[in-house]
Amino acid sequence: MPRGDKSSYTDKQKRQAEHIEDSEKDRGRSTETAERIAWATVNKQDGGGNKGGRATKKATKKAAKKAPKKAAKRVAKKATRKAPKKATKKATKKATKKATKKATKKATKKATKATKKATKKATKKATKKATKATKKATKKATKKATKKATKKATKKATKKATKKATKKAAR
Repeated sequence: MPRGDKSSYTDKQKRQAEHIEDSEKDRGRSTETAERIAWATVNKQDGGGNKGGRATKKATKKAAKKAPKKAAKRVAKKATRKAPKKATKKATKKATKKATKKATKKATKKATKATKKATKKATKKATKKATKATKKATKKATKKATKKATKKATKKATKKATKKATKKAAR
């Protein structure tokens, strides 16, 4: 029998394959892929075509005997795969949490540093401005006081000189 020949399959198997193929197409698979999956599924369920002689019945019996063993192996394999997956998932979650915490800490530190720097700069600027204003006010007050004192002293000296001159002239 040539490869791909479906004559050894029963009508029921052919209907099953057709139904599976339609389902796979609905899921978006190509026609070739859907057909391949359909016949592979039928072969797995029934152990190949059921029409014919003694050889196919033996194969079916063997497949039936192997099924419980295969199922047990499959379950064991899943269990061994699940444990590392769980551990990996846990480790990944832990690492992600740690990295997030570290990044947050770093960002907070950076922001605090920037805030301190800005505050320091603003304080320095304000102090400089206040000092400048104080100097200016002091200079102005000193100038005013000096001018007033000079004016007063000049007035006093003029008065005194006038008095002296008047006394001398009267003698």
